[in-house]
Amino acid sequence: MIQVERVSKRYGPKTAVNNISFEVDRGEIVGFLGPNGAGKTTTMRILTGFLPPTSGTAKVGGFDVVENPIEVKRRIGYLPEAPPLYPEMEVADYLRFVAGIKGIPKKDIPRRIDSVLERTASADVRDTIVGKLSKGYRQRVGLAQALIHDPEVLVLDEPTSGLDPKQIIEARGLIRSLAGDHTIILSTHILPEVSSTCSRVIIIDEGRIEASDTPENLTAQLQGPHSILLDVEGPESAVQARLESEPGVRQVSRESARGDRVVWRVEVGKDGAIPRRVADVVVTSGWGLYSMQPVGLSLEDIFLQLTSDEQEPGRGDDAPAAEEAAAVEEEAQDA
Repeated sequence: MIQVERVSKRYGPKTAVNNISFEVDRGEIVGFLGPNGAGKTTTMRILTGFLPPTSGTAKVGGFDVVENPIEVKRRIGYLPEAPPLYPEMEVADYLRFVAGIKGIPKKDIPRRIDSVLERTASADVRDTIVGKLSKGYRQRVGLAQALIHDPEVLVLDEPTSGLDPKQIIEARGLIRSLAGDHTIILSTHILPEVSSTCSRVIIIDEGRIEASDTPENLTAQLQGPHSILLDVEGPESAVQARLESEPGVRQVSRESARGDRVVWRVEVGKDGAIPRRVADVVVTSGWGLYSMQPVGLSLEDIFLQLTSDEQEPGRGDDAPAAEEAAAVEEEAQDA
């Protein structure tokens, strides 16, 4: 549904996006994750036709964003970080206005308004002036305008920015409910956003894609020796010596202790049978095994491992407006 091939975007000497390639399949929710200044918003603007790429190609639904921008826009619903709302309009009137802009037949507009208000849990504010809405409801109305023409693709840029914890939970549930009906690419720098809503994550840093996979597969690829935590009741020195002597065990370290019980961190090779043998060793030695659990990398660990360089100070995700305007003008002259 979305194909990005060797796309770069430069603002004068600054390269915001550097030769990136990725695909998003129909019905997927993909998290576009990176620190501030990584190039996320620039990529979203290229996909939605707001900015042209300096080089490379981007397609949505088989249409090139440069050669067929109108066809791309027909297939995309876009929720930027700051929703494009008119504060003096009532919610239903605003959505009616947006529906007209997006070419929805006049006879279908009332039905579409009712549908998106219901899907975004906003029906109770349909007659409220937008400027009087809470931040959470403004985000919902922003999502409603993105959905009004029932697009194949939704592009959401920092969709929970500025929301309180309850609103964030509601927004994430709403995004998950849209999976399957829509292909969703969600740009964020908030790790829980990805882990709670997305089936796949693309990690970008300094304009380059550092990884693209499910969180589970990224964990398997990046972690070194597997670790397990064992809560064992038994003589401490004897337990440690016996565990260290087991083939496949690389290191044994003491995590914590409570009375005669010690929690051990045991690093083992990738042979899946080793943890079972370790458990058997404890039990057959007559010691108490209270718990055994694997220890893996969290999404936060993966993110920090792949984006460890410090960001350029004082720099947001987009180049300054002057650079952007100059770059667009230069491209127009070249065309």
